[in-house]
Amino acid sequence: MKAIKGNKVYTIDEIQKVMYQVQGYDIIGDDGKVIQYGAGKTVSYEEYKALEEKIFKLEKENKKLKEENKELKKAAN
Repeated sequence: MKAIKGNKVYTIDEIQKVMYQVQGYDIIGDDGKVIQYGAGKTVSYEEYKALEEKIFKLEKENKKLKEENKELKKAAN
């Protein structure tokens, strides 16, 4: 597995995993998938609010489309 932070990449073993994760390194498995994200990562408030608004809009659109789909299925029968 690998520990990655910025442009630093280290090949590590199971024993070193926790140490690197606490220092903020992402731990990547041999298959390339993230096993653990590094500690101390944050998202800015602006980014959080933008994502929250996007989720709200998508949930509203999803509800509308589900209702429309339900009506179309009734009409088809």
